[in-house]
Amino acid sequence: MEDINQDNFLRPRFLAEFQGQEALKANLEVFIEAAKRRKEALDHLFISGPPGLGKTTLAGIVASELGVNFVLTSAPALEKPKDLAGLLTSLQEGSLFFIDEIHRLRPAIEEMLYIAMEDFEMDLIVGQGVGARSVRVPLPRFTLVGATTKPGSVSAPLHTRFGITIRINPYTQLELQDIIDRSARLLNIAIDPAAASLLAQSSRGTPRVANRLLKRVRDFAQVHHEATINLPISELALSRLQVDHLGLEDQDRTILRTLIEVYKGGPVGLQTLAIAVGESAESLEDFYEPYLVQQGLIMRTRQGRLATDLAYQHLNIPRPNAPRDLFE
Repeated sequence: MEDINQDNFLRPRFLAEFQGQEALKANLEVFIEAAKRRKEALDHLFISGPPGLGKTTLAGIVASELGVNFVLTSAPALEKPKDLAGLLTSLQEGSLFFIDEIHRLRPAIEEMLYIAMEDFEMDLIVGQGVGARSVRVPLPRFTLVGATTKPGSVSAPLHTRFGITIRINPYTQLELQDIIDRSARLLNIAIDPAAASLLAQSSRGTPRVANRLLKRVRDFAQVHHEATINLPISELALSRLQVDHLGLEDQDRTILRTLIEVYKGGPVGLQTLAIAVGESAESLEDFYEPYLVQQGLIMRTRQGRLATDLAYQHLNIPRPNAPRDLFE
């Protein structure tokens, strides 16, 4: 319970407190101010980006800036049309309605949402059997915010109904360092610039990871009676947590080591590699692989996954001659 409360406590509530993503924030400020001046609900907002970058946080900030009610749910929780109907009919005028992982909406619910987004109305079936009839119920004007880690999986009819589309990109090291400094102040613990820089470097470009590492390093500092999070205690904590300077954890390195030592650097198929490291293919592809690819440690070829020169260097393993026909 403590971590949940702290996560909410660390989340910024207004755009001025939201670190990084400057171009995105500048555009949002314009859209929000224009909606407020017209006294209208903000246009529907589509937010995409990898996990942990602040999609839910940003939606909450938009609600705070507009001064409206914030209602949130996730697509898997909406199992039947009546689940969506109950939420829509409870909205207040101007409310911000947030659906996380919107690409996982069931088709029947998605089709119901089309009318609600465009006409601010909803079709309800009254009665049963031959006496059943459709009744169109008016809804208050609201803003739907759809968030997803897989924008390519969102259907075109749904995607085109959003008037504002933004993507949150991984954060730079300096942006993450600012986030860590802010979180440390809120947690009432001092942190040296060198320690903050190391944590930022190890945070995989993700604020959620940065805050998680900060709290764990804080634990080590307090147990070792350090009033300030310094570089030595940060290095000790990250070593104990098995997080290296690229942000790779033990399973990340296991994937690279298996690819290099068992399959001689690849190429190897996704299913085969997943079985070898004890992960599901979905977890490997969606959770581990994106960051390894972004860091240039793995390449995806037509023949399978391939370890790059950087992967050999990172694990300090000599690099044999690579096959020449992989990309032909």
